[in-house]
Amino acid sequence: MDAGHAHAPSHDGGGDTLVHPALFYADDEAYVAGTVPFLREGLECDEPVMMAAPPSRLALVRDALGPLASRVVLHDMTQAGRNPGRIIAGVLRAFADEHAAQGRVRIIGEPIWAGRTPQEYAAAVQHEALINVALADRPVTVLCPYDTTALAPAVIADAERTHPVLVEHGHTAASGRYVDPTEFAQGVAGPLAEPTELGETLVFSAPTGPWAVRTAVAEHALRAGLDEDRAADLALAAYEVAVNTVVHTGRPGLLALWTRHAGAPGWEGAEPAAVVCEVQDSGWIADPLVGRHRVGPAEGRGYGLRLAHQLCDLVQVHSDPRDGTTVRLTVHLPTNELVPASQHPVRRPPRSLAES
Repeated sequence: MDAGHAHAPSHDGGGDTLVHPALFYADDEAYVAGTVPFLREGLECDEPVMMAAPPSRLALVRDALGPLASRVVLHDMTQAGRNPGRIIAGVLRAFADEHAAQGRVRIIGEPIWAGRTPQEYAAAVQHEALINVALADRPVTVLCPYDTTALAPAVIADAERTHPVLVEHGHTAASGRYVDPTEFAQGVAGPLAEPTELGETLVFSAPTGPWAVRTAVAEHALRAGLDEDRAADLALAAYEVAVNTVVHTGRPGLLALWTRHAGAPGWEGAEPAAVVCEVQDSGWIADPLVGRHRVGPAEGRGYGLRLAHQLCDLVQVHSDPRDGTTVRLTVHLPTNELVPASQHPVRRPPRSLAES
């Protein structure tokens, strides 16, 4: 069975529920063979069709589809999904909601490719797991390609854990390694790795604490080399997270700030230089999709983290009822504009309020 039939009832039960297969491919020919029939079948069935993938993959499919490509909504995933936490609400749900009255929609989404940094990969595999929660009751088919020659075996193994259905060499089968998506996503989410860079900290509380956080982040970001717009973005995201702390916990929070130097390159991609800020508090977030819902200012609850995902290059959230919540926000620095560490404060960020 080819990828175009990945939503057959024998594998997903049919009806108005999510179908979420992983497509394993080893070269361009296999990629086209696995994706183009899937898209064509959707067009033949008058299903709304979208593809979000890196530019080189989009080009292959566009050429193979020919004139039909004009009927497919195409997104550059390296932009739309640069922060993997944006993809569910901003790409998948946005398309599904727009076409909700038209029945099943068909999507190719490729959020994981060689060149993702280790931190981005962790967020992307968490995203893949949470698709199964966010779209569980939606008539959506999301086909996710994985390059078996460029990606590490551990990545392919994770794909088997996050996708109920696997497609390879034209054959479709249920994944024998699929696991509970919420538990898997929580495991991937943390605890977050200890920062190695030196930084500065601030304990904040109501009523003025969030504004102090916003000011401290903006000043640090500008000193580190971010332009005014990006510094303002990071400061606003940190402010929103700090507001969540004082509103939902009623207790002080801890802000940590540091400037990350670029990492050594590897198959995962080098960690780029960035300004990182982290807000830690005693609260617990039970919703695994926090920040990934399609909410706006009118909805209030959950909007702050949704906005943070929109503003930052990466957002990592680790929440545990025993340890509290840590939200780490990252914005990349322009190339060659990293301020030497000697020009920053020399206090290492503590890992808990007790250490501050």
